[in-house]
Amino acid sequence: MPHQSFDEQMAALDVLKGRELDAASITLIKKSLAGRSNFLVAKAARLAEDANLTDLIPDLLGAYDRFFSNAEKSDPKCWAKNALSRALSKLECRDKLVFLRGLRHHQMEPVWGGKSDSAGALRANCAHALVACDGLDNQQVLIHLLDPLVDKDKSVRVEAVRAIAQLGDAAIPVLRLRALIPGEEPEVLATCFSALLAIERDTAIPFVANFLDAADDPAAEAAFALAETRIPVALAALLNRNKGVTEPWFAGVLLNAIALTRLPEAADFLISIVEREEREAPAAIEALARLTPNVELRARIEQAVRGTGSPRLQKALQEHMPPSARE
Repeated sequence: MPHQSFDEQMAALDVLKGRELDAASITLIKKSLAGRSNFLVAKAARLAEDANLTDLIPDLLGAYDRFFSNAEKSDPKCWAKNALSRALSKLECRDKLVFLRGLRHHQMEPVWGGKSDSAGALRANCAHALVACDGLDNQQVLIHLLDPLVDKDKSVRVEAVRAIAQLGDAAIPVLRLRALIPGEEPEVLATCFSALLAIERDTAIPFVANFLDAADDPAAEAAFALAETRIPVALAALLNRNKGVTEPWFAGVLLNAIALTRLPEAADFLISIVEREEREAPAAIEALARLTPNVELRARIEQAVRGTGSPRLQKALQEHMPPSARE
């Protein structure tokens, strides 16, 4: 393709997307993988992945290796290595050394005011791929994933948690420890909570519920993770924490989490708040409205509001469930 411009080469690859590939098309992808442009290689790798071109694994591996040399100049922003690592994983390359190399790669590139690591997505991709590699037992995988679990890049930590969660019961102690280390960001904690609840179910509820006490951002993530399980024991933990809550913001979080369990008992509880015209009644109406309630539940909410005769609650009903939304 030396006679073609970059734009022409990109256009030639673009037309292959979503098409059944003939021998000439596969040859074009193969030649593109051997090119110097990280953009062209990335596009060719995505095509190989989408078309399940397992015969091109050697070509993908050759390109992958090439872009680790002088990486900041040959593959700025890791466009090629990101696409290649995803394609190799999807095409069931199971060589642990391939993904350990990406897992350990940091690529510092100039940004305004200094330098920034552009290889976070690559490390995240390789963390997931490593779980399925040959020659590694669960303990070895966990050891390799400890570094990404404390990576400076939050997105890498999130994906490391998700990768570790694939190990099932073996992941439980590590994920609990990650959640207990002070100072972690809410997004990472939310992923830990969801993973633990998916693996352990009821057994994890007391552990996650302990985080509700702080009434902070991690507590909010714990509340919503519990709500996502939609099981009565999780609802009971949320209702118990709701007793005596004094922080208005966190009270609203709990009411929304209670509603999101979508359990009949949750709706009964929220409607009872409205019926008693408690301070949190407007927030309870808002939480119920976010569920897009059916005709029966809307009628119950409206009846509860009418029963109070409260202008305050009528206003909340009009705001969160206007007539147009109730038709």
